[in-house]
Amino acid sequence: MRKSGILMHISSLPSEFGIGKLGDSAYMFANFLRDCGVQVWQILPLSPTSYGDSPYQSFSVHAGNPYFIDFQRLEKKGYLAPPDYADINWGDDPRRVDYARVYNYCFHVLRTAYSRFRKDDPGYLTFCEAQKAWLPEYALFMALKDAHEGKPWHQWEPELAQRDPKALGKAKETYSDQIDFYSVLQYWFYQQWGELKTYCNLNGISIVGDIPIYVAYDSVDVWANPELFLLDKERKPIDVAGCPPDVFSPTGQLWGNPLYDWAYHKETGFAWWIDRLKSASTLYNTVRIDHFRGFESYYAIPYGNKTAEIGEWRKGPGMALFDAVKASLGDLSIIAEDLGFVTPEVRKLLKDSGYPGMKVLQFAFDDDPKSTYLPQNFETSNCIAYTGTHDNMTLRGWIHGSPSKTIAFAKRYLHCRSANDLPAAILRLTWSSTAKLAVAQMQDFLDAGPEGRMNTPSTTGGNWQYRTLTSDFNPRLAKRIYQLNELYNRLPEETAPKPLSKKRQKAAEKAAEKAAAVNESMKLKKKEKKS
Repeated sequence: MRKSGILMHISSLPSEFGIGKLGDSAYMFANFLRDCGVQVWQILPLSPTSYGDSPYQSFSVHAGNPYFIDFQRLEKKGYLAPPDYADINWGDDPRRVDYARVYNYCFHVLRTAYSRFRKDDPGYLTFCEAQKAWLPEYALFMALKDAHEGKPWHQWEPELAQRDPKALGKAKETYSDQIDFYSVLQYWFYQQWGELKTYCNLNGISIVGDIPIYVAYDSVDVWANPELFLLDKERKPIDVAGCPPDVFSPTGQLWGNPLYDWAYHKETGFAWWIDRLKSASTLYNTVRIDHFRGFESYYAIPYGNKTAEIGEWRKGPGMALFDAVKASLGDLSIIAEDLGFVTPEVRKLLKDSGYPGMKVLQFAFDDDPKSTYLPQNFETSNCIAYTGTHDNMTLRGWIHGSPSKTIAFAKRYLHCRSANDLPAAILRLTWSSTAKLAVAQMQDFLDAGPEGRMNTPSTTGGNWQYRTLTSDFNPRLAKRIYQLNELYNRLPEETAPKPLSKKRQKAAEKAAEKAAAVNESMKLKKKEKKS
């Protein structure tokens, strides 16, 4: 079945509170996707962001980002009142996330809500029991970070950094309230995310979520499980992750993440990875694994190097990992991000896994009709065609920043007289391809320029800030996207509805009530703005 998707992170949703939330605007966007005939909503990692604001550098692979917790839904539960959050200046530009403001005020508001929450809440107790494999360590880690003014764990006192049992026991007593605070935040996040995901699924929209291959050094994952990584006796990385130099980056990309001790992972039957993918496949309907080629072989850079120019390639776990995952979890829905330096060995791993790879059409116009990114050369329909990813320039920005040779070839290939016609033509080409799923950034449907770029790799500052406005999601655009899906056979199939169980019937009724409430809320807000 042919489908289409739109890539837009939760942070980019319209919001009065500085950053996208799991509230009315998220449900509004789900309704918009449904009206467009779009069946897939792709997002970036939901993990808490660290310094640099990247969702790919997080304190935890399991935790959700507290920034996304919706204040208005907490208000409905009696934990907040409008004066607690509505009068705060969350930023001056509705098109950009001001992370400094969000950081400074968000936790203050959530702390107020926490002060009104009963920790004997049955739902909360059930949640803590279900997430006991990771939640206590994460909450303790965050409490200790606060106690150390945000410093990374390897700069704490040796007894805490090295996880001395007595020191940890004392810390749990000293910071018990802060530990509870971070546990409650996760309860609220998971509750709100679960409701949104259920609503999307009941409306025929599946969620594609991203997980990075590596974890941040300053994370609870490394602090609590140092044996999983290549660390020395002082728990400093021996080597770190990155990419070697290429035409785009003369000194390579130095990511700095600690590398996995794959020999140890193999000894444990890849238990940590199985648990991680189990968690991710619960959060999302489909998991996109970033930097898939790293499982075949990965680039190791000596720790302390300032660039990625010196390093070596080492063999990864290969199919042994994915065979173990399948044996334990069955057939998961996974997308492999197979971009970058792709060798025959990487292609074989992709084929053996059966996972669909990615075709980014911005990479197709290098004046070579044999380019594997041109739809005519797709070897299989078991792939995902993208106009661009979160790391790419928007299509409108791309035509103004690409070499003249690239634009000339694209115009010739797509029969466009003007370069200004290329963004719409590339969207059509992506949708017309044989790929089973065609995806575009929301920015490309909104025809955003360079200001709409989500991330520029190997740069710091100015990334992950893009936001949309409620007015962007209008009936005219929905109709245009619907017609694109109709033309290229990517609309949902009309099938006879199956009888629902009593439980799903109640969920469907609840979702319908919520949809009506959301639509009514949005109408009222529009009337208020007009008046």
